[in-house]
Amino acid sequence: MDYKSTLNLPQTAFAMKANLPSREPEFLKRWQEMDLYAQLRAQAKDRPPYILHDGPPYANGYIHMGTALNKVLKDFIVKSRQMAGANAVYVPGWDCHGLPIEHEVDKKLGAKKRQMDVTQVRQACRAYAEKFIDIQRGDFIRLGVLGDWFDPYLTMKFRYEAIIAREFARFYHNGSVYRSKKPIYWCNSCRTALAEAEVEYADHQSPSIYVAFPLVDDLSALYPALKGLPTYLVIWTTTPWTIPANLAVALHPEFEYVAVEHQGKAYILAERLAPMCLEAFGFKDWKKIAQIDPRDLEHKKAKHPLYGRDSLAVLADYVTLEAGTGLVHTAPGHGREDYETGLRYNLEVYSPLDDGGRFTSEVEFFAGQEVFSANPQVVAKLQEVGSLLATEKISHSYPHCWRCKKPVIFRATDQWFISMEENGLRSRTLNAIQNDVKFVPRWGRERIHGMIENRPDWCISRQRSWGVPIIVFKCAACGETVLTPEMSEKVVKAFEQEGADAWFAKTPGELLGELAACPLCGSAELNKEHDILDVWFDSGVSHAAVLEDRPDLTWPADLYLEGSDQHRGWFHSSLLCAMGTRGQPPYKMVLTHGFVVDGEGRKMSKSVGNVIPPQQVIDRYGAEILRLWVAAEDYTDDIRISEEILKQLAEAYRRIRNTMRFMLGNLYDFDPARDGVDPAAMGELDRLLLHRLEELTARLKRAYQEFAFHQVFQGLHNFCAVDLSGFYLDVLKDRLYTSAAKSPERRAAQTVLHRIAASLVRLMAPILSFTAEEVWDFLPGAKEQAQSVHLTGFPQERPESLAPDLATRWERLLVVRGAVNKALDLARKDKTVGNSLEASLALSGPADLMAFLQENRAALMEITMVSHLDLVEEVAAPLLVAEEPAGLKVGITPSAHAKCPRCWMRAADIGGDAEHPELCGRCAAAVGQG
Repeated sequence: MDYKSTLNLPQTAFAMKANLPSREPEFLKRWQEMDLYAQLRAQAKDRPPYILHDGPPYANGYIHMGTALNKVLKDFIVKSRQMAGANAVYVPGWDCHGLPIEHEVDKKLGAKKRQMDVTQVRQACRAYAEKFIDIQRGDFIRLGVLGDWFDPYLTMKFRYEAIIAREFARFYHNGSVYRSKKPIYWCNSCRTALAEAEVEYADHQSPSIYVAFPLVDDLSALYPALKGLPTYLVIWTTTPWTIPANLAVALHPEFEYVAVEHQGKAYILAERLAPMCLEAFGFKDWKKIAQIDPRDLEHKKAKHPLYGRDSLAVLADYVTLEAGTGLVHTAPGHGREDYETGLRYNLEVYSPLDDGGRFTSEVEFFAGQEVFSANPQVVAKLQEVGSLLATEKISHSYPHCWRCKKPVIFRATDQWFISMEENGLRSRTLNAIQNDVKFVPRWGRERIHGMIENRPDWCISRQRSWGVPIIVFKCAACGETVLTPEMSEKVVKAFEQEGADAWFAKTPGELLGELAACPLCGSAELNKEHDILDVWFDSGVSHAAVLEDRPDLTWPADLYLEGSDQHRGWFHSSLLCAMGTRGQPPYKMVLTHGFVVDGEGRKMSKSVGNVIPPQQVIDRYGAEILRLWVAAEDYTDDIRISEEILKQLAEAYRRIRNTMRFMLGNLYDFDPARDGVDPAAMGELDRLLLHRLEELTARLKRAYQEFAFHQVFQGLHNFCAVDLSGFYLDVLKDRLYTSAAKSPERRAAQTVLHRIAASLVRLMAPILSFTAEEVWDFLPGAKEQAQSVHLTGFPQERPESLAPDLATRWERLLVVRGAVNKALDLARKDKTVGNSLEASLALSGPADLMAFLQENRAALMEITMVSHLDLVEEVAAPLLVAEEPAGLKVGITPSAHAKCPRCWMRAADIGGDAEHPELCGRCAAAVGQG
């Protein structure tokens, strides 16, 4: 007789092969049709809110792996907080204004742009941004990210633009905004000012030159050794193009300086640097002739080597001895510290350049030349006049424009600034960083603290078209800048109706109506400011335009999560915008992730050819594997990705999936309401697994709470691979397959499997969102609870399932099992047995161990899966003497009994049943029960 039909073999339509790239869109369609996000909001409307505020990606180009990482991490947090019992609203957003979009539109329009007015160009920019918002939105949804995708926040929405203007006005009216000519980062190629966050550093080769400035004032009364000697202050610079703008030479008031004589001339340098410098000059027979006190040089005049005008000797604490001569060439129009020094010494903020970085006509020798191109000519002219002492090339880290990747300059222009000192913005912000915000990782606090502590005033103006204008007016009659609270609110109302285009399309009279008059002199001749606001101000006020403005959100946000570069970007601007107008941080916590690198830890680069686009991973493996990649690594550091890493994760996914499939396959005839078994009536092995499940559940819920998603992945994977597939499910097969279908022992096993599957599916849902939904479709009783797994919560804690004493005892049993399994492996290798069911097992060891094994004999038989077990005084010819537990001897011999064709066990009672003489007694009874 064929007894296969009497076995309870697994049955399930849950596919072994996931086919994620083709199956995932089916789930996305289902979630959209059922409006899953709206159902989540309705379900959670009375729960406490948890708000992760989305840092807006730029609406330009396609998403990359870093963007995918960021959005998937946010999805983990939003879904896990929702399942933990919060109302986790997620409103995604996009940053829509700014230079990159305007650049792309300029390229597309070409010469046609000259025939268009500003509002037409802005409309083209708006259309460009809308196109990429749609593309990126589709990509984010494809990743399985849930959110309010069809009502996102956009910095170019009319209401958002109006709030940007209103927030600027709040700064203006509290006295924080001022206009000044001072040096700021300037991109010659983009022809605009840049914020700190728009500058990135890259290696750059520059000329390094040493230049002699002849002293005009005589020092011989103070230093007789200099009498009759032409004396020079020697500077070093890597920006020769700034020499035409030089107005001073700075020395440190506390450093020691010397005068050295060479061939009838005296040169003043820092004493510590002098030998190195003189070697670079090629001076051989020099001698030190005087020790110079830098305070004696203050206010003394040198002569500019090219133009003959005065160059003032000044004192400054920022002079260092790390390189150069210890004397710093100072051009107040081309450096922050130079500017500050110029203010102290009443020097002109001289910056003779146009917007393209070309010298103006007033600069003799170099007029019309672009500054970087002019470097060789400046060096040559210094050589010609005899002031160049040495020159060479050096490679160093130099600021570049984040958009065009070209080197930038410091250039003094008239710009709008937010003061860091007015109203105590800097000090209040530093205090909030220290006391009011939690940073993860903790080094984030020191990083942003250092940036705020040392940053200059915020240059908020940009010389472009696509953005929100600085809404101030200038009176043509009296020359004063004009903006009253009533005026600003009038402009804000216009923006709410028509967007910021109104500023460019309307006259001051049309914008202001009856308010269109200078409050100082009464003139109606008002002119509008032409500059727009820094886009970091746009996104920085999202706390006001989104958190405060949407009724489903709360202020401050619980969490801001972005890459670690945002300490100088969005975290930074958001903090200043909120502290400057509300006196509080806009977030309670800042969480940062690292950057995506390749398998060798290298930055991803098209030129290197190591870029992996998200779509490539999705098309090949499915979004689920990309999500698993995000969960598998500690994202607070840089995250590696490669084909090999993805293959390993696909294999890990397969193990998790197959484990879930095995459990579902053995629940085909199980109704939890009808067939469930009370844990009190279960055997120890089943209760052990419930204990381990309870521990896992607590551990994973805690990991989600702490955003430790790699611990969630490891916990899930290890439980499936080790506790289940490597132990429990392997042992359980015999009971599941061969016991009578409705027997208490099989129903107990099914009860445990159901509880494990029902717990794991919810614990994995924030990460493996597609697979969890698929499992939910096949889990008995699940659909009666909720239409989607995402509408459920994490498993409730069941402290009654914890059995620490039982677990401790079983740990000892499992050590014995490990030793037995090693012996069985040896027996299989030497062909003593083919598998454990053919084995007769003999064990001996110390008395306390044998007493323990005798007490747990049935359990040991079950977990070793052998046909016969003897506990003896001494195993005669042990196959293995175990190190752990110490003294255990294991003997393996082939069982002498016949094999049961149904369960494959070797049993002494085969033939004892008249109706089924070929079966063992256990199987005969099971078959008899039907």
